[in-house]
Amino acid sequence: MTETLVPETARVRPALEGVPETLLWTLWNRACEARRPDAVLHDPLAIRLVDTLDHPFEEQLGPPNPLFAQTQGLRSLCFDRSIANYTARRPEATVVALGEGLETSFWRVDNGRLSWLSVELPDGAELRARLLPEHPRHRIIAKSATDLSWLDAIEDPSRGVIVTAQGLLMYLKPAEVREILAACAERLPGGVMILDSMPRWITKLAREGKLRIGNLTIPPMHWSMAPDERQKLHSAHPSIAEVRAVKLPPGRGMLGRLVQHQYRIPVYRSFAPAVTLVRFK
Repeated sequence: MTETLVPETARVRPALEGVPETLLWTLWNRACEARRPDAVLHDPLAIRLVDTLDHPFEEQLGPPNPLFAQTQGLRSLCFDRSIANYTARRPEATVVALGEGLETSFWRVDNGRLSWLSVELPDGAELRARLLPEHPRHRIIAKSATDLSWLDAIEDPSRGVIVTAQGLLMYLKPAEVREILAACAERLPGGVMILDSMPRWITKLAREGKLRIGNLTIPPMHWSMAPDERQKLHSAHPSIAEVRAVKLPPGRGMLGRLVQHQYRIPVYRSFAPAVTLVRFK
């Protein structure tokens, strides 16, 4: 699987800024988690990517942080399991991963029959194409998720479609999030969308330029959603049949248990990211 990656002797320096640069932080945390012998996420490609990229990860983003690393691993695992649950019922479905960055879900959940579309801004798409293995059932679309023409690239929606938006929608404007949801509901009957959202206190800090991780200033975030507000997503389109919370998988130690049950504890609900499933009629 990893033989087609750029050789480590030909290290690639990523030239990213703004929202695309955040993909390096999520990659760093997945790789840090995957290196552990008791990792919650098995992701050898993430490790190889970090080793391949000519980037000072620890200098720029800080040393491995057990909280960030495990939370990122559990979030990715949550999306993986949602994809696997859907493709277990519809094995030839198309997965559309919006704003995928250097996420490696395809190689973790591929059932040998599904199709995969990775929608990413041009800089991130170019980096993804250079670094990750080619595959006949995996295509990269170099455009913004807000350019809804990516829907035209789905060859056979009748086989089922699952759209993922991991670490993306918070950077979009509320109207853009609503337009994406409405377009998916209109054109993908029987499909689902898995998305995550940030609480208002985090998006406020990001808009004010006060959210920093190491030397990385997180770009402005525009859309937020408290877990108790999920049902408002129904208003985006009448073909939205269901909106429900997706619980993170069990984690490691006390932190892993806290993350899994965070939505049962009122004081944590407004502080933690939330994962949501939206099902279309």
